[in-house]
Amino acid sequence: MLLAACAPSNSTDVPDRAAAAAPGTLPAMNTFGAPRISSPTRSNSTIAADFLDLSFQMESGRTIDRISRFEGPITVAVASGAPASLNSDLDQLLRRLRSEAGIDISRTSSSEASITIETMPRSRMQRVVPQAACFVVPRVSSWSEFRRARSGRSLDWTTLDTRERVAVFIPSDVSPQEVRDCLHEEIAQALGPLNDLYRLPDSVFNDDNFNAVLTGFDMLILRTYYDDALRSGMTRAQVASALPGILSRINPGGGVTIRESGSQTPRAWITAIEAALGPGQSDEARVSAAERAVRLAQQRQWTDTRLAFSYFALGRLTLSRDVETSIQAFQSASTIFERVAPNGIQSAHVDMQLAAFALSAGRTEEALRLTERALPAATRAQNASLLSTLLMIRAEALDDVGRASEARSVRLDSLAWGRYGFGSNAAVSARLTEVAALSPGR
Repeated sequence: MLLAACAPSNSTDVPDRAAAAAPGTLPAMNTFGAPRISSPTRSNSTIAADFLDLSFQMESGRTIDRISRFEGPITVAVASGAPASLNSDLDQLLRRLRSEAGIDISRTSSSEASITIETMPRSRMQRVVPQAACFVVPRVSSWSEFRRARSGRSLDWTTLDTRERVAVFIPSDVSPQEVRDCLHEEIAQALGPLNDLYRLPDSVFNDDNFNAVLTGFDMLILRTYYDDALRSGMTRAQVASALPGILSRINPGGGVTIRESGSQTPRAWITAIEAALGPGQSDEARVSAAERAVRLAQQRQWTDTRLAFSYFALGRLTLSRDVETSIQAFQSASTIFERVAPNGIQSAHVDMQLAAFALSAGRTEEALRLTERALPAATRAQNASLLSTLLMIRAEALDDVGRASEARSVRLDSLAWGRYGFGSNAAVSARLTEVAALSPGR
């Protein structure tokens, strides 16, 4: 979701100030504390429907006949060789799962852990599972076990009665933020729902990847998943019967209003989005797929995040090909996102793109306004890479209006967040150079 291309400058003048460069020694890495979590605002009947769709279907569309979960205390082990940042982020996540979701979960060094986290170079992982950023599998506790079991049915989640052993595989040579994001998504699926729903605006259980840290909605779903009124082996009908009582007890603010309409997402739209944003397609084919996603969303008269995400994909893919189309797509996405998720992380991503356009066009005040508006949402969502990019754009705009001292301070802050969001010094410097190239003053 990051800045995908730099708009070329219209100026042919010799740059009138030095090109931006990261200092020889970057500042200490910034990290996040406990997030400020908002409770979901949807009705309990809507949340119940979301819970059923998340819990009784795989991402592929396959049906899950019976719910499965861990029964009893849950332990988590980390195999040797994990990146330094993983342990602190894992500890914070487990604290949240205990306090917000009410799950009895803790660390262990035992080889008999309920959930084992193993890290390895991304290239090694993708030789076996191409295109996987990270993933989770049942009935194994190590990479070697996973390799041996791949040819059988033991890794099929739909065959589980009760979860007893699960392995999470995460690349070790990525940024601290990517490691943390994998922890949140894969441990959430190790514990609970196995499906993702594009219609959810406030959840990591959504393949649009806007939310990467477990939200208030996600914690409510997991609290429901481990409520004493449910147990492994229950059917969809049995769970549906129990949900109203559970949610009225643990989420009394949800009320009993009639469920808002929320249509199923057809496979044709999902395929179009995957073709637009996934690898293996030409630029023309990806733009065509994004346009198809927009048309399908319009034909179904969607007005939710799925239509906005279709526009967002189109905006990203036309950044360096058709500026007018890209801006119009981002503006359409912004209008919808602000209505369905006001001041949310989705709008912050769009504002970052629009701020980059404004900076490259010399509209520095607009760039300052857009970055200022987006920074709180990026901070709340704990997205350091987005936060760093916004601050870099803001620093360039401040330089352009003659506020050099403030620009230096903002740029230094951007580098500290960049170390968490992008990882290596080289990656941080590359992003800084990319953003600096947007400014006509360069």
